[in-house]
Amino acid sequence: MSTIADIRTEYKKQSLSEQDILHDPIAQFDKWWQEAISSGIDEPNAMTLATASADGMPDARIVLLKGFNEKGFAFYTNYNSAKGQQLLENPRASLVIFWKELERQIRISGLVSLAPGKMSDDYFDSRPEGSRIGAWASPQSEPIESREWLEENERKLRNDWAGKEIMRPAHWGGYLVKPVKIEFWQGRPSRLHDRILYSLQNNGAWKIERLAP
Repeated sequence: MSTIADIRTEYKKQSLSEQDILHDPIAQFDKWWQEAISSGIDEPNAMTLATASADGMPDARIVLLKGFNEKGFAFYTNYNSAKGQQLLENPRASLVIFWKELERQIRISGLVSLAPGKMSDDYFDSRPEGSRIGAWASPQSEPIESREWLEENERKLRNDWAGKEIMRPAHWGGYLVKPVKIEFWQGRPSRLHDRILYSLQNNGAWKIERLAP
């Protein structure tokens, strides 16, 4: 009978060399992103968001990437949630995207700021009605008495907003993670993986290094 220790995969699909990469890490991310989209991966924008409280206690959860450019990587949430409170106390975060089908992961570390209001409004307005109601209905991360309470609150708010434009709650919106480090990881045989790290320098340039696996 196999054990957890016996579970392993030999990565051998692709490689990553200094000759293959682009000088701008956002352009390199976009290159890999387009390959992930074209490969048909299920939820390629799922990523781990790691935060820490003021006393340094780490926390992590899966969120969805909803945009990226030179200004940062965007996700949306309730500002009053546990992650929102942690980002208020300590506006730094790490993101990890793992595409097992491509044997790739991307690690992003950076400084976090609130997304502009219009950006949050535009994204909120693009969401399905149920998700917009849900942003009002759920006091995210707070204890609630039951599932029935949550569903009743959702029904009440759906009735309250019936026939009206559902506005974005003041407690809900986007964050931008502006990277200071981005690592591209490509699985290779014998655990000798390719790791290329981009580090932002004081002059605004990106330093590129290969890391040992």
